[in-house]
Amino acid sequence: MTDSPIAPLSVRERFMTEPGLGAGNFLDHAVRDNPNRAAPLIYTHGVDHHGQVTLRGHSLLDLAALRDRYARWYRANGVRAGDPVGIVVAEGLEPLLHYLALTALGAVPAMINDAMRLDVMLRYLEHVGVVGVVADDTTRLASAYRADPAGRPRFLALAAEVQAFDDAGAALPEQYPYRHGPDDVCALIHSSGTTGSPKATILGHRSFWDGKQPRMTRFPAEPYDRLMSLMPHTHAGGLSYFLTAILLGLPTVVMGDWRRAVVEPVMEAFQPTMLASFPRTFVELATGELPVRGAARVHSWFNTGDSAHYGHIRRLVGLGERPAGLVAAWLLPKGHAAGTALPGSQFVDGLGSSEMGMALFGGLTTPETPRNDRCVGRPQEAVIRAAVLDEDGAELPDGTVGLLGVITPSRTPGYWKNPRLTASFELNGFWLTGDVARRDGEGNYYHLDRTVDVIDTLAGPVYSLPIEEVLIADCADLVQDCSVVGVPAPDGHGQLPIAVVRLSAGATAATAELVLEKANKELAAAGLAALAAVVIARTAADFPLGPTGKVLKRELRTRHAGMFHDDDR
Repeated sequence: MTDSPIAPLSVRERFMTEPGLGAGNFLDHAVRDNPNRAAPLIYTHGVDHHGQVTLRGHSLLDLAALRDRYARWYRANGVRAGDPVGIVVAEGLEPLLHYLALTALGAVPAMINDAMRLDVMLRYLEHVGVVGVVADDTTRLASAYRADPAGRPRFLALAAEVQAFDDAGAALPEQYPYRHGPDDVCALIHSSGTTGSPKATILGHRSFWDGKQPRMTRFPAEPYDRLMSLMPHTHAGGLSYFLTAILLGLPTVVMGDWRRAVVEPVMEAFQPTMLASFPRTFVELATGELPVRGAARVHSWFNTGDSAHYGHIRRLVGLGERPAGLVAAWLLPKGHAAGTALPGSQFVDGLGSSEMGMALFGGLTTPETPRNDRCVGRPQEAVIRAAVLDEDGAELPDGTVGLLGVITPSRTPGYWKNPRLTASFELNGFWLTGDVARRDGEGNYYHLDRTVDVIDTLAGPVYSLPIEEVLIADCADLVQDCSVVGVPAPDGHGQLPIAVVRLSAGATAATAELVLEKANKELAAAGLAALAAVVIARTAADFPLGPTGKVLKRELRTRHAGMFHDDDR
């Protein structure tokens, strides 16, 4: 035994070829094979009565004991293999414990972000057909179900009840943990709802593990690495990093809050070398005064979900320090001694989704990397084939914009109880990611937009993400963050692009006209379409975010649909 929880290399290599390992049993494999199973591994955070950050470590054995207690509660409440159960608890370690308990019974956790709007949540739970719901607060759900008793699941329980369960004498199934088959459903993960009602994406036992095997020997990069996971842990991204950390034995603090006011003190206390998040946190960390103390040891930032923006990335990679082994020789500045640490960090911008199973594209930015807007790099090893397709599924030549498609074993088996929706994302053997992209002659992919967000102007399609890139990077004195959407033109023919912007801290008095003038000057220099208008987001409500922190472009389109119309006509 050692004080470090890191799994020996031989164990990690064995995980790469273990035939039965997957999303439903990764904790059992880690407990069985990691000799450092009693060392603290997964950390939670809190604040003591002095206002100081506290960190509590949980070993693999601790996690297994908590999982088993929760599983006994579920078993006592009639949950059996194959039953879907709604989990509506606050972000952090807690939803992951429920995931572990339910998968150990062969049940199907339907992980739900607790920020989801109540009416949307009720429709989602009904669609899934949950046998029960565990939530931090059942008051609103109970009230809604009293109004519609026929839709009430078998049980509705407080998470605190599960936590306080005295499992003495409570039985587990004779076959425990459950033995998953490769195609078994291990979880349902809802989409962000940025394009409409959340979709119930299936995570398969084998498919969700496929593609992550190379991480067993390449990640972490250093024996002293420590990960800070700011992903929503009801999301596939958070579960993916948790699975990886458990198998590697990588010390990880699982965050329950992504706001900078909470994140930065925990960074300073934990001193991570790696930080994983959706763009929402990177926006906050990169604006205003940089978190120099908290990021002192950071060598890598990992982003997934929506792509991050260069204007934010370029500030973050100036922080931290990269160990010699992480820096390719050709990246070393002239005169820098090989083998010595290099100032600054690297930002890995991953393009992925729950449906893709992981980030399948990854662009790398360091302080030395030339700017290359919207480049998400090349396909990862898990991708058998990637292509830019036309609407009939034919592959388009390099430089042509089209639909991004992938062929990969990591993709979702489909959408729960919705084969028609699943089929709509399948084309000519490819899974459509829902993105618009192009590929260059060197095999690099450029993410231009979500298919539903392309702006249909009379002059042709306008892609919102390259415009956002210019506003954030080249108008940084005015713009902290922004979202570009299309709204109907005055004559009702086609759309016009507008930007809803959050102003930089030093530009709070700036007018929409000033921002528009500066933005269009920079867009013209970049050869991009001009904006028709700018709207200043003065409050949080003016810049609506979904449960996972993504900007709700559909709400912005609806809210500003009448911008160029005369209501008196």
